[in-house]
Amino acid sequence: MPDAPALSAAALPPELEAAKRRVLKETFGFDEFRPGQEPVVDTLLAGRDVLAVMPTGAGKSLCYQAPALTKGGLAVVVSPLIALMDDQVAGLRLNGVCAEAIHSGRSREENVASWRRVASGEARFVYMAPERLMTERMLSALGRLPVALIAIDEAHCISQWGHSFRSEYLTLGRLKEALPGAPIAALTATADDGTRADILDKLFGGRAKVFVSGFDRPNISIGVTEKADVGAAIERFVAARPGLSGVIYRISRKKVEETAARLKAAGVKAFAYHAGMEASERAAAQETFLAESGVVMVATVAFGMGIDKSDVRYVLHGDAPGSLEAYYQEIGRAGRDGAPAEALMFYGLEDIRTRRRFIDEQDADPERKRVEARRLDALVGFCETISCRRQALLAYFGEASGPCGNCDTCLDPPEVVDGTRDARLLLSLVAATGERFGAAHIVALAVGHMSETVTARGHDRLPGFGKGADRPAAEWRGVVRQLVALGALKVEVGAYGGLTLTERGGRILDGAEGVTLAKPREKRRERRRMTAERVEMEGVDAELLGRLKALRRELAIARAAPAYLIFSDRTLVEMAATRPRTAQALAQVKGVGAAKLDAFGEVFLKALNGA
Repeated sequence: MPDAPALSAAALPPELEAAKRRVLKETFGFDEFRPGQEPVVDTLLAGRDVLAVMPTGAGKSLCYQAPALTKGGLAVVVSPLIALMDDQVAGLRLNGVCAEAIHSGRSREENVASWRRVASGEARFVYMAPERLMTERMLSALGRLPVALIAIDEAHCISQWGHSFRSEYLTLGRLKEALPGAPIAALTATADDGTRADILDKLFGGRAKVFVSGFDRPNISIGVTEKADVGAAIERFVAARPGLSGVIYRISRKKVEETAARLKAAGVKAFAYHAGMEASERAAAQETFLAESGVVMVATVAFGMGIDKSDVRYVLHGDAPGSLEAYYQEIGRAGRDGAPAEALMFYGLEDIRTRRRFIDEQDADPERKRVEARRLDALVGFCETISCRRQALLAYFGEASGPCGNCDTCLDPPEVVDGTRDARLLLSLVAATGERFGAAHIVALAVGHMSETVTARGHDRLPGFGKGADRPAAEWRGVVRQLVALGALKVEVGAYGGLTLTERGGRILDGAEGVTLAKPREKRRERRRMTAERVEMEGVDAELLGRLKALRRELAIARAAPAYLIFSDRTLVEMAATRPRTAQALAQVKGVGAAKLDAFGEVFLKALNGA
């Protein structure tokens, strides 16, 4: 399924073009669209369906909000999370737009009142989950209203090949028939070729304009490192970046709690976030993270969708994610302000075994499990690549690129050697022990480590026992991981994560094929440490910016809204840099629309003028 190339905006009638520009400036406070937004907006204004794949932080919401306001009528927005709906509604209201959300997190009375505003034409947007939208009663009621546009956020949820498939999204394929007069915008940040084809088929019957913006986030330095005492490693990383906000992902609630507690004990302002916590506790942690600088959120994947904090300076994965799509989406929460940011993954074979077990135990058909296994194989390949890591990540999404110069393999290139002899030693030990044992046992045999298990099974008498004693176990573990990445070994999902030979592994063992491996680094180059001062933007008075952020938080608390919805960090930075003295000058700052100028202009001008 070929994607549409990057397209310029289609020509609109002059009056529609003028209306679009007016909405952009007066409602959202922008003079120009961000790259990739305008072609999507114009295609929807022309009445055509759109599938837009845009990187995290590229401004997907505006792609449907601007054309909906330009066209008039009602926009129906499908969203998977209550918190995401509420934030979007709060943001639109702060921009002077009447918007409603109808969901299970609100009382029946609140939902009825919202529907009345929708039915009367007062509300311009209504947000719902697919389960509520796709009832016969709701579709019938919407069919009597002037629905001008339908937007489906996080559209990868409709695809069974996507990384966060939700079966209730499948019902959305009936929308074209139920509300035939409204163009549909499906938006997502993460969708490879197969996922895009599936969305196109299930939602649009194969007919929609596809826009795929560049996936690259060049300001994020990416790296992968071996997992060893990951709790201590995370603590060292965070301690080396004082005053910076970060997100740390862990695979389980227990690891989240342990990591957050360790950081708190070290004096870091850290919060835990996972689905097992009380909703109020999660909300309080999220609000503090969004409103303040220097806060670290330790979370499961329950945290992150729809989070818009521009000054996240790093994203750590204490455990390997489930796929490259998930990884890409999660690291995309860093560096939204364009300033330098870091993404570091701690990775080991135990992660791959755990992920394979998750796949094996999930309630899914065999084909779905095979797809998930291939996605995991791609992640392993990314972790063990000896070439540019960003190049490998972008290639996975179908985007060609050159070496980036901003990943660990570019900054500290591994030395490549003929690893055939080492590979054959490990493969022979795997074969000789019946392909039943995990990496720890095989490595112990290679280095000649005696134990009760080794002697009881007679493995100390194998020809290869101790043949790798001249090198430390850590290096042999690296060889095992590379052989898994190369498809020579497979990690089984049983309790011990046994290693088995693949067809390629058999060829290498038989001498029919050689193998090139990365030589272990004697000492990994220490990354340049980041501090709050390093990422301050030029020409910005840090003290003034701090006052503006404090003022923003006061206003947000008074309105029970996330601070970033008052003004984004990017808008506050521009205020601090340009120091507007009048309302007219403040209106020229990006992100200051007419409603926000009216609501907050006076108080921010006082702060800017030192009053």
